[in-house]
Amino acid sequence: MNRKQIVIAVAIVAVMGYLYSLPVKGLIKASQTHEAAQPAQSTRAASTVTVQMVSEPAKTAIGEGLAAKINDLESRLQKASGDADKLSLQKQLAAAWDDVNQPAPAAFYYQAVARKENNFDTWLTAGSRFNDAFKITQDTAVTPAFITGAVEAFTNALKLKPQSLEGKTGLGVAYVNGGASPMQGIALLREVVAQDPDNINANLNLGLFSMKSGQFDKAVQRFKTVIAHKPDFESYFYLAETYKQLGQKPEAIAAYEKCKQMMPNPVFGQRIDQYIKELKN
Repeated sequence: MNRKQIVIAVAIVAVMGYLYSLPVKGLIKASQTHEAAQPAQSTRAASTVTVQMVSEPAKTAIGEGLAAKINDLESRLQKASGDADKLSLQKQLAAAWDDVNQPAPAAFYYQAVARKENNFDTWLTAGSRFNDAFKITQDTAVTPAFITGAVEAFTNALKLKPQSLEGKTGLGVAYVNGGASPMQGIALLREVVAQDPDNINANLNLGLFSMKSGQFDKAVQRFKTVIAHKPDFESYFYLAETYKQLGQKPEAIAAYEKCKQMMPNPVFGQRIDQYIKELKN
């Protein structure tokens, strides 16, 4: 599998992960009035999840060829004695995992680097990777570590730059994903869009949280805002799902078609065709 294939695969996992989660987690009933997601469930304490635990499945996903460089860097890190050498190798591992679009192990290495350097950009990157990992994983046993890591990273980033909209957005998403402080997270996201109404990341996540709370009219507006500034297959997919929930079949079909055009993948295309067929019947 080459890098382009990995990019496509990760993107599909992110969207299809949402689909597969619905029968299990379900949507919160529309009678609930807040833009909030259900608490994430877990079976393992966040502190017990290590970079090695998330690296193994990531290596399986990318294949032996692409994993060879990472294996070499890991071996060198284990043998490294000086702090400077360890830090350099952690940076290289973070970048290497980024190169193959595997956010979970990348997040842990960025976190390790940020804890040593306390750099705003590194904290921000670590938090973003933890949120990305939470989004695409199907393993609920490791999600507490992703939430904890994201909260730590964005909190530290905001200590260095309190007005960062990217930091507030990331922390807001982490709070909602964690379930312990969902309204605090929503408040942060709303603060971001109050300052920057076209903020793509904040609007996308507010749209997703609106879907999960049954506020589909609000979700439509959020996704339209995203599409107006950055049209991609993911935002069109969520828009289509929202229209479907509202019973607006022609609009849902049109959004599905746009989604399919932007993601030329046979498996994904077949799933979209199935949804369109169901709407037409």
